[in-house]
Amino acid sequence: MKLEKINYGGWPNCYRLSNNAVELIVTTDVGPRIIRFGFVGEANEFGEFTDMLGKIGGDEWRIYGGHRLWHSPEVKPRTYHADNFPLTLEEHTDFIRLIQPLEATTGIQKEIDITLSPDSAHVRLIHRLRNHNLWAVELAPWALTVMARGGVAIVPLPRRGEHATHLLPSNTLVLWAYTDLSDPRWFWRREYILLQQDSQITSPQKLGLLCPDGWLAYARQGHLFLKTFPYHFGATYPDLGCSAEVFTNAEMLELESLGPLTKLATGEAVEHVEEWWLTRSIKTALDDAELERIREWAEERRRVESGMK
Repeated sequence: MKLEKINYGGWPNCYRLSNNAVELIVTTDVGPRIIRFGFVGEANEFGEFTDMLGKIGGDEWRIYGGHRLWHSPEVKPRTYHADNFPLTLEEHTDFIRLIQPLEATTGIQKEIDITLSPDSAHVRLIHRLRNHNLWAVELAPWALTVMARGGVAIVPLPRRGEHATHLLPSNTLVLWAYTDLSDPRWFWRREYILLQQDSQITSPQKLGLLCPDGWLAYARQGHLFLKTFPYHFGATYPDLGCSAEVFTNAEMLELESLGPLTKLATGEAVEHVEEWWLTRSIKTALDDAELERIREWAEERRRVESGMK
């Protein structure tokens, strides 16, 4: 893993991690944020809000773009603590750690450990929330990735079954007050939900679900970004039981994974792991055969991850 300090987007204190396949860029001027991820020399797979790049300071929360860490459930003002100030980057043997200053209004401190594979398009992230309050706090780690415009999110549903042998429900779908299932950006398949990012439609859309498959994907311009994450059977998840969520508006689309609700005593921390993969082996037409191929690839990536731990 190669690490070098660079200027990116007007932030002078950014760091580029790279191998021969992919690169990612983190900034220590704000965050913790991973503002870029993509093949070396090619477009950013993540969305960026160019009018916000390079800005620092102030009490206004800015989305910036890229990947961030929040704590769920979502509520203002707690969730929207402004991460507009410098943070610490620690170099370890095979990973870097981003450490945010303590959030004065929440008593929570955020950390992200980032490990880039030495020879493949694979990143491992450990998200960490630490409670510095003098009392216990219940929350769930929440990892949100802003994707570039024009792609399609792929959400897997558990394998379908037959009525005669499957009498009980197998999973949940959670809707927000502004969710409109008749919106043309939704595409409903037997074992998948697709959500198109469309810059011509301004209204937001969101959906959450219990996702035991433990992955979400985003297809765009022949590339496929995959994030995998654990699902803890029997655990209580936020947002009426969501371990995964997708959100879109005219500006971007977010892939979101969540950990279980956890009650943290003073000084305790909770971790949430994501693994990222990137491939060019994706067809433009997401027909049933291609979606099944993506699922098989995601399941194979998860087996690879299990062998690495």
